[in-house]
Amino acid sequence: PRIVLLVFAKEDSQSNGFCRACEKANYRCKMARTPESALECFSEKHHDLVIIDHRHSRHFDAEALCRKHVSCDALVLFAFVFLRPDREEASVMPLINAGFNRRYVENANMMACYNELLQLEHGEVLAQFKLRAGNAIFTALEQSQDAIEITSEDQVIQYVNPAYESIMGYQQSELIGKEIIEVPKSEKNKPDLLETINSCILKGKEWQGIYYAKKKNGDSVQQNVKITPVIGQGGKHKDRRKGSLDVRSTTSRGSDGSSQRRHSSMARIHSMTIEAPITKVINIINAAQESSPMPVAEALDRVLEILRTTELYSPQLGTKDEDPHTNDLVGGLMTDGLRRLSGNEQKKIHLTCSCKNVKQGISKPPHLKDHLTTPLSLNDIPPRIAQTMENEDSWDFDVFTLEAATMKRPLTYLGLKIFSRFGVCEFLNCPEATLRSWLQVVEANYHSSNSYHNSSHAADVLHATAYFLCKERVKQSLDPIDEVAALIAATVHDVDHPGRTNSFLCNAGSELAILYNDTAVLESHHAALAFQITTRDDKCNIFKNIERNEYRTLRQAIIDMVLATEMTKHFEHVNKFVNSINKPLAESVKSILTSPENRILVKRMLIKCADISNPCRPQELCIEWAGRISEEYFAQTDEEKRQGLPVVMPVFDRNTCSIPKSQISFIDYFITDMFDAWDAFADLPNLMQHLDNNFKYWKGLDERKLHSLRPPPE
Repeated sequence: PRIVLLVFAKEDSQSNGFCRACEKANYRCKMARTPESALECFSEKHHDLVIIDHRHSRHFDAEALCRKHVSCDALVLFAFVFLRPDREEASVMPLINAGFNRRYVENANMMACYNELLQLEHGEVLAQFKLRAGNAIFTALEQSQDAIEITSEDQVIQYVNPAYESIMGYQQSELIGKEIIEVPKSEKNKPDLLETINSCILKGKEWQGIYYAKKKNGDSVQQNVKITPVIGQGGKHKDRRKGSLDVRSTTSRGSDGSSQRRHSSMARIHSMTIEAPITKVINIINAAQESSPMPVAEALDRVLEILRTTELYSPQLGTKDEDPHTNDLVGGLMTDGLRRLSGNEQKKIHLTCSCKNVKQGISKPPHLKDHLTTPLSLNDIPPRIAQTMENEDSWDFDVFTLEAATMKRPLTYLGLKIFSRFGVCEFLNCPEATLRSWLQVVEANYHSSNSYHNSSHAADVLHATAYFLCKERVKQSLDPIDEVAALIAATVHDVDHPGRTNSFLCNAGSELAILYNDTAVLESHHAALAFQITTRDDKCNIFKNIERNEYRTLRQAIIDMVLATEMTKHFEHVNKFVNSINKPLAESVKSILTSPENRILVKRMLIKCADISNPCRPQELCIEWAGRISEEYFAQTDEEKRQGLPVVMPVFDRNTCSIPKSQISFIDYFITDMFDAWDAFADLPNLMQHLDNNFKYWKGLDERKLHSLRPPPE
């Protein structure tokens, strides 16, 4: 903020008026009561504007003080002077001669002071800053070792710096005021080079390349030239002064034949090895534009505009008239930070969350229940439970039947079966008893009270993950350690989920949101807690017997996959998968499957698809999952209203919500493109058939204006 120095011998209504005006304008206000303290402030140069009280000459001489302000070369060289309105009008010349820029007739009204400050801000203060910036720029140009030439729109030379004089052998007086065409040109340039450069500048585009200049002595010298068109301020657009800045880095050969190159700081930046890939892409497109026809150049302009945005992967929703179900889903699932609140809403927020485990943050999880102290064995699984898992390798496997048979403990049993099928114990060199204990303690830390995010959801995601891992293209891409990481990540990916979204936790100021800085709150908690409960006790530490480097690789892969389930980066993960894997595969580039970077993309896509595969399940399962997630969102909306928190997804009001509409929006916005890409990679025709059938089902309910999950019997 601007800093205003008030020089007033004593406090009165006028000084208070300016203090309040500074507060309203969001300026910082400093007060000096004596000439000595004012001079100290002048010398420190910690102010942008000085207001001096000129009404009471017996306290100090305002004009003398202003002269001292000027002599200190303070940042802004002007001040205010106050005159009583009842005094006879006098000339302002003595004040101007003293260094004052403006006078202000006494008026203590806060708005009058405020308006005066605003006029000064956009007038003298801004002009002073621009002037000083201009002086600083020309000082830098004078000191630069690169030859710099500035021309007008009419190609008339306005300025050359000392380095230009030294390299080219000309004096400023020989060049300034001349047109560029009057300066001798080297014959080494291509005939159409100047035409190309001028065409680029006229379009308002920068030109950069090799140019041969002719020195005063007739020698040709190779230069790395960068010409930037500049539009100045003032007047209507058509009258604005244009010009160009020509920065040249020259190659000259010494008597020993050695090559000495001088680069400008900008040239060094462009050649830095840490240059980001996106910068290289933009530079390539810029270069391509120079020789492109106008329609192509304009299209590339649009490409560059998109590339320069900060968010390249998330599609932009349209206007506020978009489908509210889609808007609420996007707002609820793809945002972490606090929504901007009104004053009344802020007063209502409680900085604690009612969810028990959310309050605990990442404190020590509960101890194992007594009934978990005797681990189950794969051989001990009751026949009725084993029977429900006979087809667990099929996509149509019914996890709800297993949920009922296991008294809401499906994760332990299904985990034993799947981990055994994939030889996880053999890979980890861990006893089956340790794996059983681990599965049980993980399941104990899922909340059975959640309608959706409970251990049945974890079992469902584990099942989908195992199914995907058996697909031929996936098996070609991943190593055994990747498969183990995927199965473990699926098992723990929502452990200790409180049944509320990240946005809710951030709005509620929960300890987890504070711990993780409102960023990927739940996903960070799931990953951290998974390793905490695994390593705290040797009885369930499945990583105890693996080598250190292998553990680090496995841990990194598990964390990366759990964090990939966070929805804010949904489109980033999907688009990277499409661009880096789908498209090269379509062009028969097989080598992309085994690169470490692309294996990471495959694993992220795998767990993402497993996590939200409900619309691709058989219809009865899809309907059940839709009801469960809707109930969890309804409960969150109920709690937000009770606690006076912002309602993250207003459409999920149990009294008005259309579940078919919400499912249609979810499929349209998140599911279709992602599973099209995953199907193209893994070949999943049965899933795509289910997805098509389920979408038609929800559409049918919506068209019949039915808000429930199932149509009434015919």
